[in-house]
Amino acid sequence: MKLIFVQDVPNLAKAGEIKEVADGYGRNFLIPKKLALLASPSAISMVERRIRAENQAQNEAELVELAHQIDGVEVILKARAGAKDKIYGSITSADIASELQNTTGLVIDKRKIELAEPIRQLGSYEVAIRLAKEIIPKIKVGVVEKEKKEKKEKEKKGKEKVKGEAKGREKEKGEKEEAKEEKGKGKEKKKKEKEKEKEEEKD
Repeated sequence: MKLIFVQDVPNLAKAGEIKEVADGYGRNFLIPKKLALLASPSAISMVERRIRAENQAQNEAELVELAHQIDGVEVILKARAGAKDKIYGSITSADIASELQNTTGLVIDKRKIELAEPIRQLGSYEVAIRLAKEIIPKIKVGVVEKEKKEKKEKEKKGKEKVKGEAKGREKEKGEKEEAKEEKGKGKEKKKKEKEKEKEEEKD
């Protein structure tokens, strides 16, 4: 007999599959246990609708979880800028999707990112991501000037280097003063020893 399976049956069939099985096995086990139905047009249609609904529910649950993971996340993109903070070129939804993946490890289709037009100016932006009709998390996109950021990092490293050199000089100066002090103590000790020897000779 030909059956459509309502549930997965290990080593036999998955839900939604239509297979020929032995009459006795179908009538005495699969059908009574509600694992399968006779493969009539109405049964096939019913099972297909049910499977689609289950798959949709599962997909929605996964999208809700994804939305929780990316909602409120901030991504920073660097760009060269000119007068009035206008950037050379533009930041597109593809750029945002790529940086979001770098930041979170999550892959988001650039077509899901709702960007009315490419970003052409430095600043902070709130961008919506339409994962589904009613699942729309929002992320923060910061566009900063590339050269300024690199310059600040260079200046910071320079200051740290100068600071380190100054500490080195202070340490060297301290060591010299300590050696000088030790030398002075040595001379004083020798002087006392000589005076003691003279007194002993007089006696």
